[in-house]
Amino acid sequence: MPSPDEFALIRGWTAGRQSPERLASAGVIAGIGDDAAIVSPPPGHEFLLAMDTMVEETHFLPETMEDSDVGYKALAANVSDIAAMGGTPLHALISVSVPPAWGPERTSSLYDGFYACAERYGVAVVGGDTTSSPKHLIVAVTITGSVEAGRAIRRSGAGSGEIVFATGPLGLSAGGLHGMLPRGGKRAIPRPPERLVKAHRRPEPSVMAGRLLSGNGWATSLNDVSDGLASEAWEIAEASRVRLILEESRLPLSGELAAYASDCGMNPLNWMLYGGEDYVLLGTAKREHEAAVRERFRSEGLPFFVIGETEAGEPGVFLREADAKLRPIAKRGYNHFAKG
Repeated sequence: MPSPDEFALIRGWTAGRQSPERLASAGVIAGIGDDAAIVSPPPGHEFLLAMDTMVEETHFLPETMEDSDVGYKALAANVSDIAAMGGTPLHALISVSVPPAWGPERTSSLYDGFYACAERYGVAVVGGDTTSSPKHLIVAVTITGSVEAGRAIRRSGAGSGEIVFATGPLGLSAGGLHGMLPRGGKRAIPRPPERLVKAHRRPEPSVMAGRLLSGNGWATSLNDVSDGLASEAWEIAEASRVRLILEESRLPLSGELAAYASDCGMNPLNWMLYGGEDYVLLGTAKREHEAAVRERFRSEGLPFFVIGETEAGEPGVFLREADAKLRPIAKRGYNHFAKG
């Protein structure tokens, strides 16, 4: 149990961070301060629940992330899981195990990041736990969201003959991480553009895109690109029992990423397929909805890219290259801390 001094620290990290109006808008009846929070679900909605954990030196390195970025990204990863179901994020429970090296000031900065993300995406922080850790920082976030009853989008709904789409550019986070990783005595790597750095440190979950896809019944399946395009495509293929054919020429490659990969002597396709942590949405939709989806996304200022199609057959993921040859795509994600 925390000592009185520890209670004071925790109050300093969490007290008064969100207005009563903000909490009430998320259906919070009682938040931080009791043994459990009390929340009320929106009428006619179903709850969505997700959880994610980040461990220092496993999921992030001090050399690549500011303290506040760790908090922001830990919550953003959970917000993205709700977006991938077509839902609205509502409440978060945050558990932090703090090592001696972090101390009160660094932990306060960590919470700054939590609450910055919470405010951006309308999430009410309603509780959690704070403990000590012997060596590394551990952050675990549980999030709730809601979606209209029967409107949640799952990975298992894709059929053959549908389009495959992405709601944003791919590989930016991996490119940013590549340029920030420590390399010891190895050849120096050019500093990545700020857009790539921000994509890695402060990703932007595609909540509005998910809501549009759910509310209009457009997406037949959906996933968020957390572990890499290849891995997420495989999850849809296996859950839906279809083949996904991705078109290399249609993958959304940012000009900044292409230029930076050239400077580093890298192929950006590897970052796009296996990099992960882009938190854009990957999904499928019936062909007859493509024009409507494009128009609505354009009117909302949201990106939308058709990157392939589905077909009947043994579940798998293939890339159609520039010469029209089909190459099977391995079911793996990017090794974030590989040196090179």
